[in-house]
Amino acid sequence: MGLVILYWSLLAIMLVGVVGAFVPALPGVGLILAAILVWGIVTGFAQVSSALVVAIIVLLLSLVTDYLAAYLGAKKVGASSWGQVGSIVGIVLGMLGFLPALPVGGPILGLLLGAMAGAFIGEFIYRRDLAIVARARLGLKVSLAIVVSSLIGNIIQGALAIAAMAVFVLTTWSSVAA
Repeated sequence: MGLVILYWSLLAIMLVGVVGAFVPALPGVGLILAAILVWGIVTGFAQVSSALVVAIIVLLLSLVTDYLAAYLGAKKVGASSWGQVGSIVGIVLGMLGFLPALPVGGPILGLLLGAMAGAFIGEFIYRRDLAIVARARLGLKVSLAIVVSSLIGNIIQGALAIAAMAVFVLTTWSSVAA
């Protein structure tokens, strides 16, 4: 009975990891990997070897996807490194709550708004050679591209997290259901 409770608890933790793969402020695939490791330790790694390998691959792919999505999205619209660094600073400030408290969305919305504001400000400062209106347009274009590409990256990470959890359930369900 204790093993069944542990299994369902780990599945609940994995669901939080799946949500975290979609939502930037929550832990994602790393949480899924940790839950698989716990199950492996408890059961002697009998049935989790393929799920563990898949989870490690998914974690690595998620890290690469996270970086590439934002980078390629920013480069596609001609963002400078100032816009990208501004976006990162905005994400950190938004996550830590330096943006005004929001009645709806909280830190998640703060992350998006922080990324947009940071990218806009960084790009606006960097492009001093352009007229104010052109700088503002480019800053807005860059900030939207960075946020949209990051959201696309999160969707890909979420799909990868679902796949990792599905492999775990498919490879271990028979031992719990029996």
